[in-house]
Amino acid sequence: AELEARYGKEEVAAFNAKVGAMSPAQWSEQEQLSDEIAALLKAAVATGDPGCPEAQRACDLHRQWLELFWPAGTYSKGAHRGMGEMYVQDERFRAFYEAIAPGCAVLFRDALAIYCGDEK
Repeated sequence: AELEARYGKEEVAAFNAKVGAMSPAQWSEQEQLSDEIAALLKAAVATGDPGCPEAQRACDLHRQWLELFWPAGTYSKGAHRGMGEMYVQDERFRAFYEAIAPGCAVLFRDALAIYCGDEK
């Protein structure tokens, strides 16, 4: 109900359909991407620089990860940047990223702002 209120019933239905149609290979791909993103973010937090190569690579892999779940053609840098804001503001997401490394949620948000620039 929370997702439907935030994104709409059609978007949630499209997401669920896409996840339900994932092949085992696609599921494995998203798991591998998740693991690599976490490792890169942990390394980026150690540098303290959201513009470092590790942080920016994590952002690019995160884009690829999102595109596995989002309906085709719906990715935008503005929406991606908004995810970063949500990762800081929503305690559930913040806890997930803070478990990777303290300060990770804010660094990832800042890295996504750099990665996504001003594009809408």
